Amino acid sequence: MSHPAPFIARGLLPDQDQKRAALTYLNEAWAEARHDGVDGDCLAQASLFAAFAELVRTYGEDAVAKFVEGLAVRVRNGEFSTALARQ
Repeated sequence: MSHPAPFIARGLLPDQDQKRAALTYLNEAWAEARHDGVDGDCLAQASLFAAFAELVRTYGEDAVAKFVEGLAVRVRNGEFSTALARQ
């Protein structure tokens, strides 16, 4: 597995760069899991659980619940559609 940046420490990179590096790590982990035969739907559900658990740990249930309320509109608007993101 390759790494987007060596020895990334919290606070060393600007927020956008950390998010980009994190997405690279996650994409590599997904590719490896898919190669090992893990179903994409199972990966998605496990990833969402892990992500929400981390958000709740960081911000608390109320803040995360408020954030989640806006996800339906964002999904319907195509914000998470890979076809739109690649254009």
